[in-house]
Amino acid sequence: MLTYSFVDLGSDSLYEHLYKCIKNDIMNGKLKSGDKLPSKRNFAKNLDISTITVENAYAQLMAEGYIYSLPKRGYFVSEVKTFSEKKPEHIDWMCEKPEEVTYLADFISNRTSHDNFPFSIWAKLTREVLSGQDSTLLLPPPAGGILELRKAIADHLYQFRGIGVSPEQIIIGAGTEYLYGLLIQLFGNEAVYAIEDPGYQKIAQIYISHGVKVRYIPMDVSGVCTEMLESSGADILHLSPSHHYPTGTVTPISRRYELLGWASKSDRRYIIEDDYDSEFRLLGRPIPALQSIDVMDKVIYMNTFSKSLSSTIRISYMVLPRKLLEHFYEKLGFYSCTVSNFEQYTLAKFISGGYFEKHINRMRNFYRNQRDILLESIRKSSLSDKIKIKEENSGLHFLMEIDTELPDEALEAVAGRNGLRISCLSRYYHQPEQAKQHVIVLNYSAVDRERMDMAINVLSQCVTGRPED
Repeated sequence: MLTYSFVDLGSDSLYEHLYKCIKNDIMNGKLKSGDKLPSKRNFAKNLDISTITVENAYAQLMAEGYIYSLPKRGYFVSEVKTFSEKKPEHIDWMCEKPEEVTYLADFISNRTSHDNFPFSIWAKLTREVLSGQDSTLLLPPPAGGILELRKAIADHLYQFRGIGVSPEQIIIGAGTEYLYGLLIQLFGNEAVYAIEDPGYQKIAQIYISHGVKVRYIPMDVSGVCTEMLESSGADILHLSPSHHYPTGTVTPISRRYELLGWASKSDRRYIIEDDYDSEFRLLGRPIPALQSIDVMDKVIYMNTFSKSLSSTIRISYMVLPRKLLEHFYEKLGFYSCTVSNFEQYTLAKFISGGYFEKHINRMRNFYRNQRDILLESIRKSSLSDKIKIKEENSGLHFLMEIDTELPDEALEAVAGRNGLRISCLSRYYHQPEQAKQHVIVLNYSAVDRERMDMAINVLSQCVTGRPED
């Protein structure tokens, strides 16, 4: 049995002292990977301290990844790799490969299945492009992209999103991250950006990496709080009104007009509408885009084909308001389009030939079935009476609110040790004190259907099982 002295604690509380003692033993190798720690009750009795003290120390160690728990088995030491002070004589960098972690189920990844990519049609169109447009494939494309693709996108937006724009307003780029960078250059580093809180963390990372100021705006049930936005001093608002990630919130029409009203109060103000997964509304008609009701020319519409086709097809686009278009070409027109002509012509044929619409319909049915299978796995598991499902009719994720006393960090850790990669809603908040606890964000696009029952059973054990006391 482990034994530690509690004579000289300094300013530490009992649990902090115990936490540090165990951590030190793990770091110096006295406790090795896989070693089982004493049960909370026995450990507390041996040290003459309370069980809650041991529980708090274990919780902190588990949150930091030093230990993990297995339902009904107890607590174990994690594999912790430390850096040696001695410099290795030789490192063969060419032979080093990043370690790949495999999971029973990955509920964080938003990758789409490569099995659903229309390879045969894409190959057919590729051959047509090679044989029919050989004279134009090697010509430098315009800064905004080839006209054929921009026309195809403009037609698609009008027919399926109610957005009436000219092809000239569309700018093609290799991923939305690149396009965000262009907008930051367009508006200048002095512009202040507002983003949703909670929100997709990569958005904040992109803006911060470009050295611009970011304001985190709290959300209510209708989306971004207009009053908080007004008082933030922001110039540009970045939001996903048709399906927010991760909450799934759909901004109602009244709030949309409030946000457009905010943008109309200053020439410097604009809204970036990220419509990243609008194609995958699984019940009812797609939610109209904010841009479609914008009469003040204040909305920059952005979308990508990475979600609808494949994450490796790095083709995205933005629709600039006409008042920004001239400014864009004056300031940034020297940039070359970052998507190859070959891919642009192929995608243009894919959209204009009606293949994209058919593909989206097929994918919508596929993911509806994917979602239903997962929901059925949850319904018939022991979790069914301890959870509430929310926002399951849009996009490729939904929320699962769990009745549990297990802290979010501990739940993520124990799930990870049992082969499940999950994230809780609380980790998406910039202001932790506002975070809602015990809500899992379940992305299901990359989860193998054959493993769903097993994955949910494991998750149920993680939530309802109790480690050895």
